[in-house]
Parts: sequence; C-alpha cells; structure tokens
Amino acid sequence: MSNHDSPLGSPVLREGFPMTQAWNSQTYAQNARFVSDLGLPVVAWLGPKAGERVLDLGCGDGVLTAKLQALGCEVVGVDSSPDLIATARAMGVAVHLLDAQALNFQAEFDAVFSNAALHWMQKPDQVIAGVWQALKPGGRFVGEFGGHGNIATIQTALNRTLEKRGANPAAINPWYFPTVEEYQARLVAIGFTVNQIVLIPRPTQLPTDMRAWLTTFAQPYLGLITPPERNTFLEEVITDVKPILCDVFGQWSADYVRLRFAASKPRHLP
Repeated sequence: MSNHDSPLGSPVLREGFPMTQAWNSQTYAQNARFVSDLGLPVVAWLGPKAGERVLDLGCGDGVLTAKLQALGCEVVGVDSSPDLIATARAMGVAVHLLDAQALNFQAEFDAVFSNAALHWMQKPDQVIAGVWQALKPGGRFVGEFGGHGNIATIQTALNRTLEKRGANPAAINPWYFPTVEEYQARLVAIGFTVNQIVLIPRPTQLPTDMRAWLTTFAQPYLGLITPPERNTFLEEVITDVKPILCDVFGQWSADYVRLRFAASKPRHLP
C-alpha cells in the first residue's frame, strides 16, 4: 500500500498542491485578535514619537498600524495578504500590498516596526537588508516574532501526524523560529547595533480552541491533506497536544515563545 493511501485505498495526501498560508480578516479577528493585543509591549520598545515616519512590516489587518498612527506617527503598512490589506485600508491607514522580503524603500523611515510577522518570512537576510535600506541613518528596527521553541508542542504533533502519512514535514514548514544568537548575528552582519534582544516564553490562552488555531495558522500542513481526510488529521493533532495544551476546564493555550529585539542603524556609516 502506498504511503499516500489510507487502509481503504483512498488518497490522504494531495500531490503537487502548492502549500500556502492564506489570511482571512474575519477568521483572523475571531481566532487571532490576541496577536495584535499582545503586541503593545513591542510598541513600548519602539517608543514612537509624533511626527516620525514608521514602516509597519507585516501589518496584517492594520490594528497596530492604526495605534501607531493615533500616536501621531506617519505610518505606512505593508503586507502580502490582499484580504488583510483591504481590511487595513478600510480602517483608514496607508498600506501597500508588498512582499516584505522584497522591500524597495530608500532611506525614508525613522523606524521599522514588526509584530508577529517575521516568522512567516523564510528569507530573513533579504528582509533585514530591505529594512536597512528603508531606514534613515540613526533609524530603529524593532520587532517581535516567534523564536526558538515557539509552538514546539504543536509543530511536533503536526510533523508526527504528517510523517504517519508518508509526508516530509520539513519540505512544507512555513515558519522561521531563530535563536537569539542566530538573529542577532544576522542583524549585526549587515551593520545594525543590537540594543536589546530577548527570548520570552509566553504561553497564550486561545480565544477559541486548538481546531480554530490550526485552521487559522497551519494551512500549509492542512493543504497537503485531501479534504475527506482533513478532519481525521486535525483530530489526531488535537488529541496529541491536548494533554499539554488544554487544562481541566477545557481552556486551550498555545506554547508561544517570542523573540523581541530593538536594533539601530548607525547615524554615521563607515
């Protein structure tokens, strides 16, 4: 029997299907509002000042972008999701549909800010180079994203459940969760001074449940499974993580670990 077939002979894996993460602003607001709510400490690290020009990298639905704007900053948001960009525009913030791994700004921002987005970008050196280019001399790069160990319990369960079906999880892993040492080295390599960088374990209660989290954030994994098999796949993952991530009251959490940093571009370049 092929690894791609179930015992009954029906296929469980989709062949040649592009594994992508698609965002829907409605389900994001319902299942993931905590992401922007928990981003306020990163704004504090940024220390935005009225009149500053700020780039919000991976702005999502624009909730934090609007907060920066309310503080008196001139904010430009960029994101690769058309649906989230449309929602952000409806909030009255200036946003552009753009891949953050291919920024094309030239020394025009006082600061670049990013919350919960950099771990979706698997070309970190291209991102950092684009940020460096976008910043004025003396500009700041401040952000928070998934660091080493982020969602380890969930990802282990996803990987294990895929491997049982003959798939290679490494080939579709959508996330980049670096150590402090690795990300600091990448920042320093291009010329940034790293002022603060820290790994923060932050177990986070979910507003819904693990199924909603998986269908919101783990689409590249689910996209590999044929629709008739998807519910079985989800149930296996949920059963795997439940003893660790669901308490006796039925409250689900995600085992988040965040990497938060503040770096600056020298005012006078060599």
